[in-house]
Amino acid sequence: MQYEEVATLTPIKNQIKIEVKAIGVNPVDTYIRAGIYPIKPDLPYTPGKDASGIITEIGPEVKNRKIGERVYTCGCISGSYAEELICNEDQAFILPENCSFSTGAALGVPYSTAFIALNLRAQAAAGEIVLIHGASGAVGLAAIQIAKLSGLRVIGTAGTEQGLKLLWNQGVIAALNHNQDNYLDSVQDLTAGAGVNVILEMLANVNLDKDLKLLAVNGRVVIIGSRGTIEIDPRDTMGKNASILGMSLFNTQSEQLQQIHAAIKIGLINGRYRPVIHSEIPLVDAPKAHELVMQNGVNGKIILIP
Repeated sequence: MQYEEVATLTPIKNQIKIEVKAIGVNPVDTYIRAGIYPIKPDLPYTPGKDASGIITEIGPEVKNRKIGERVYTCGCISGSYAEELICNEDQAFILPENCSFSTGAALGVPYSTAFIALNLRAQAAAGEIVLIHGASGAVGLAAIQIAKLSGLRVIGTAGTEQGLKLLWNQGVIAALNHNQDNYLDSVQDLTAGAGVNVILEMLANVNLDKDLKLLAVNGRVVIIGSRGTIEIDPRDTMGKNASILGMSLFNTQSEQLQQIHAAIKIGLINGRYRPVIHSEIPLVDAPKAHELVMQNGVNGKIILIP
């Protein structure tokens, strides 16, 4: 991955052009770059789906966006690791005035993923208990905020004291150190022996077998991330009517995405949704950001600044 000058972009049809102010770095960006993601783009390729900035040009078929609007993206045609980008009109959402551009760049993939996992796949209900593995990451922190606003109680895991402190500050009922042996033993006490209703799983190849044993009757595990295979005992699902649900943001239809970000906008305006920014790094140092985003103990979102 290298920094270079390319030709300027021109939007066509229902596309918009954005002057990029901040860029969100996601783990999936590293998988695509490394060639291990199922969808492999043609090369040369500019990474990135998340960004925020100002609309500078619109295509002739654009109806709901105008030049000068502050927006953030969830999806991108030309790649967001750049000074300007092209996206479809339905991939850009108004950034409220009380949100910085760095905040906007931290919304697209993490908050969409968390919203889909909790509300669309798990169909989590107020009063239920959700366990979020890797809750100090960008998706995990978004999931905590969305869960709390929906009336759920949250147990989160993290791997450092700083990460655990961050979870407590976000309002979890318990923060567990996943680097300690038997760290999940306390889940039964925390749930009065009933188990958790929903688990958001960021590393299924490590945790899924243990997850199934933690579920309540009719419990659901939503797999958000996995880096390999794992052996499970299917009987662990049978006795509890448990469900294992996969999800990928890339399967989301445009209409669903509009609904999701209409809900997210309300949380941004009232201050209940606030991304945690880990660091801001110059765009030219994007390779460093790709190393950093995959390190354990990195809490919150990494942002690139053009």
